Amino acid sequence: MRQLRNILRLGIKELYSLRRDVVLLILIGWAFSVGIYAAASGFSVDLRNAAIAIVDEDRSQLTIRIRDALLPPEFKEPVLISFPEIDPGMDTGTYSFVLVFPDGFEQDVLAGNQPEVQVNIDATATMQAGIGANYIANIISQEITRFSAELGETTSLPLELVTRFAFNPNLTSSWFSSVMELINNVTMLTVVLTGAAFIREREHGTLEHLMVMPVSPFEIMMAKVWANGLVIVVAVAFALWVVIETMLKVPIAGSIPLFLLGTTLYLFFASALGILLGTIARSMPQFGLLFILIVLPMNLLSGGETPLESQPILLQSFMRLVPSTQFVSFAQAILYRGAGFDIVWFEFLTVTLVGLALFALAAHRFRSSISTGK
Repeated sequence: MRQLRNILRLGIKELYSLRRDVVLLILIGWAFSVGIYAAASGFSVDLRNAAIAIVDEDRSQLTIRIRDALLPPEFKEPVLISFPEIDPGMDTGTYSFVLVFPDGFEQDVLAGNQPEVQVNIDATATMQAGIGANYIANIISQEITRFSAELGETTSLPLELVTRFAFNPNLTSSWFSSVMELINNVTMLTVVLTGAAFIREREHGTLEHLMVMPVSPFEIMMAKVWANGLVIVVAVAFALWVVIETMLKVPIAGSIPLFLLGTTLYLFFASALGILLGTIARSMPQFGLLFILIVLPMNLLSGGETPLESQPILLQSFMRLVPSTQFVSFAQAILYRGAGFDIVWFEFLTVTLVGLALFALAAHRFRSSISTGK
């Protein structure tokens, strides 16, 4: 009971210290509110209002139908231009896409030939270029099929491909980016808070004061873990219910309490990592360098920014043991697909075991740094 009281009191001291750190409070408030909202609404990979022009040398009913099918919000209203206007329009960035329909296009379609349509794309924006090219190809294919069917032509394919998008039927990028921003912020803010708290104790000389008190290194570490973890859990709950669900209108498929439970387990690992880096670094600039070298690559390779399957096999095998990868995995399973505990229990177990191992390593490093003064 004495040990629990010490952990509780030291944790309350941490909360009071954090309350006086205005910069960190602003950082936490920004990261779990404006930062998430800005990442979801300010950056989008969706195709919106792309400028498109058409060189229609056929001027047939079919080309008019294709032109009318290029609709907002993906495309602006198509502009009819002549062939010599293509290069100046692309060079000045006036048009992102230019379609060229050759003379006799409709006749070739009805005759069963395969006429070519030239699609000029401004690929300086590579993501928009790829998405737009797929949109245009699908629109042309659909309009040709419908036009031929209305005229009784047999242009049907040997199979009908029906595509169904699960969990995000409209392919709204904000549904993905908002949750991924939240997940990344959990890792970064937890490491920063615990590491900064440890270094702050050392720089202010209060760490030595703690060590002459009847408290153990374990109690000091646990106090920092629960205090900073509590702040992050409250911020995550606020971000999910207020920013993501209410403001951004992102539907949460699964149980938020289950996700918060998994987040709590993950915070144990992230806090231990912050303390470990805090024992290695001698100042905040050194801590910042370690953060860049370790935490940022860990976030990038955890599957939230780049698919895990696209990484080299050896790197995949290593990253599957890192709790940040398991955190991304069960977060997506719960929040996107509505998974229950029976599905995510293995990720919970992995995060817990690795977190305990890292906490033991951080505790050993903490005791060594106290005894040697390094």
